Amino acid sequence: MCDKDHYAEDLETYTRLGLVTRRQFGVLVAAGVALALPAVPGAVAVSDAEVTIKTPDGECDAYFVHPSTGTAPAVLYWPDIFGLRPAARQMGKRLAESGYSVLVVNPFYRKMKAPTAPQGAATPIPSLVPLAQSLNETTQMTDAKAFVAWLDQQPSVAKNKKIGTQGYCMGGPMAFRTSAAVPDRVGAVASFHGGGLVTPAENSPHLQAIKTKASFLIAIAENDDKARPMEKDVLRKAFDDAKRPAEIEVYGAAHGWCPPDSGVYNEMLAEKAWSRLLALYGKALA
Repeated sequence: MCDKDHYAEDLETYTRLGLVTRRQFGVLVAAGVALALPAVPGAVAVSDAEVTIKTPDGECDAYFVHPSTGTAPAVLYWPDIFGLRPAARQMGKRLAESGYSVLVVNPFYRKMKAPTAPQGAATPIPSLVPLAQSLNETTQMTDAKAFVAWLDQQPSVAKNKKIGTQGYCMGGPMAFRTSAAVPDRVGAVASFHGGGLVTPAENSPHLQAIKTKASFLIAIAENDDKARPMEKDVLRKAFDDAKRPAEIEVYGAAHGWCPPDSGVYNEMLAEKAWSRLLALYGKALA
């Protein structure tokens, strides 16, 4: 989970570089406006909709986007602590244009409908921590099963191909647990600047993930690695010992570098992470 509000330092960086004025930065981030992502070469036409998914605990609001014709492998997208917002929808749509049926969920639906971060990515993280703390292993596993079951009911989802799942920040361990919740369906798992992948508990997300048959992509932020330098080694040993394919790399970017509405968005390294995601899905979900 995000453990620091980076808004002030992000503002200083962007204004120092002359990319935006202080007022422009505040307006853009507060509105949840994302920078324009690079176009998808050979993008397929897609259809999208806001959907509601029934779960054992209520009704989850979500965004579903998929190729307009035919079927495609499904992907379950777990957002960061800022939740379901324009940037997450934009990333989901881009993935659909690459040939996937993508469900972007509001993980906080038990508490409130999206938007759950009133100021977008500029929302102070401490104000969102209670939402994150309302989730646990049980809610994550319950939701994962419900969301995958919903995806398998959609005509646009290829039932003969494995499902992928990806998570950002607190969504990283949720993606790990999705593979454990539905091991027969999930073939690929990606975590970007995931927080809490490794814990001392017996139900640590990484210990659950290594028992599955999925392939993994774990992209670690530079500052997260500095704070927890042994975590990558624990992950590598666990996946190696379990003989689970896992690409584990520390990226030279700050926590949160992937979503385009983040103040620390790093386009070059976000695109590298995106290319590795497509490579993972292209192999594991084929």
